[in-house]
Amino acid sequence: MKILERKKEWGSGSDRMSENFTYDRDWEQIHDALDKAERKQNWHMMKIQRKDTPKEDKVMHMRNYKGLEGVINALRWVLGDRKVTIKIVLGDE
Repeated sequence: MKILERKKEWGSGSDRMSENFTYDRDWEQIHDALDKAERKQNWHMMKIQRKDTPKEDKVMHMRNYKGLEGVINALRWVLGDRKVTIKIVLGDE
């Protein structure tokens, strides 16, 4: 996919306040998403720590674990966690 096509698909920066966003999530939905992400991250960590997990599977579980770390940080920031700064969310810290 070409860069211009991706820009059209994702929208521009000014597009963030448009019809692409419904702003209809409530706090309970955000807390539920955080809970699910933390549980899934813990599941991946358990798989990483198991001695019978093959190395290639451990790599996959670690990749998913790290991805969920970003999701969790973003959701915690949205909820106002004082320990999570925008620098942490953006990976600058």
